[in-house]
Amino acid sequence: MFRALNRPDILVTALAAAGIMMISMGIRQSQGLFIAPLNDTTGLGIATISFALAIGQFTWGAIQPLAGAIADRHGPRIVLIIGILMLSLGCALTPYMGSGFGLAVSLGLFCAMGSGASSFSVLIGAAAQRMPPEARGAASGLINAGGSFGQFVFAPILQKLIQSLGWIGSMWAMAATALLALPLVGKLTKSTHAMHIQDDDGGVLKALGTAMQDRSYLLLHAGFFTCGFHIAFLVTHLPGEVNLCGLPPSVASWSLAIIGLANIFGSLYAGACVAKYRSKYVLAVMYGSRALLIAWYLMMPRTEWTFYLFAAGLGFTWLATVPPTAAIVGKLFGIRYLATLFGMTLLSHQIGGFLGAWLGGLAITQFGDFGWMWYADMALAAAAAVLNLPIREAPVARPAVAAA
Repeated sequence: MFRALNRPDILVTALAAAGIMMISMGIRQSQGLFIAPLNDTTGLGIATISFALAIGQFTWGAIQPLAGAIADRHGPRIVLIIGILMLSLGCALTPYMGSGFGLAVSLGLFCAMGSGASSFSVLIGAAAQRMPPEARGAASGLINAGGSFGQFVFAPILQKLIQSLGWIGSMWAMAATALLALPLVGKLTKSTHAMHIQDDDGGVLKALGTAMQDRSYLLLHAGFFTCGFHIAFLVTHLPGEVNLCGLPPSVASWSLAIIGLANIFGSLYAGACVAKYRSKYVLAVMYGSRALLIAWYLMMPRTEWTFYLFAAGLGFTWLATVPPTAAIVGKLFGIRYLATLFGMTLLSHQIGGFLGAWLGGLAITQFGDFGWMWYADMALAAAAAVLNLPIREAPVARPAVAAA
């Protein structure tokens, strides 16, 4: 797949975007490790803390089409800089928040808006406009792998920091680490010249209107909703599931790390598959495999190796859904408003994410375990596999724009 990225300027662009994604997603995907220490210190309750993180799941998705639209209009540089600064500020403010409302502001708004503005829609859109079509699939896989590598690196390190420095010191360490992404913004936006694309299609609102009337685009949203539910539930509540099984916290942090490591390979493989197979079939296989893996997990004894194998299996498809999903959006509508239109699919993803994080907290509070969440997750994954099959991947016919 890297033969498509053989030009130095294209490779630098992809690597810079992957580096930003590594830091942004590494911080975001490790926040579930803070639930227990936050609860021990504040006494707010797991449901309250989970609700703040659930708000963050929704906010992360809601900011993506807005950030994408601004990046499509004014360029990605300012969007990425503001996003990184907001992510750092949210982490720095969290230790001063002693209420559910405060956590909703710092984690649910500042951190989520910051990481969302420096994430998939803006980064993949920026990269796509700076390289030829044959390199975009490989680049999206590499960018996605950067986010997975961040999870692999951040989860075990943060667990050690929480144990040695406490959760407050670890939050401040994340705030400082977020700022390391700033130098990479220049590499992404200046390593090569963006392709000049004429605004001859009626603008972003016209593009949104056309997209929201397209059946394939809506089916893609429905499948991605399930992906968000699944990922948010696990990244938020896997530490709680490990604790219920009487296993040490290190099992949770290493499981999250294994998910990230496996998804590095899964993302790169997905990027290669986009060039060889229809993306809708790639997505159907990914979602179907998740349903089977959850069924396997529910039948197995809860040992640390069960968690590690489960993490490796799920990790291979964890966020590997992003390259084929972005590819379908690009095939349907082109790349002029890719950041905006892919941002809308990410909003659907994070509506599912809000429900996955919040309902997981309610389940453990009301029932004492996550049993019903596992069954719901398995059913939704199976439904997503089926919903992707009717998707059309041919370009949507656009109505002609009247001449002035």
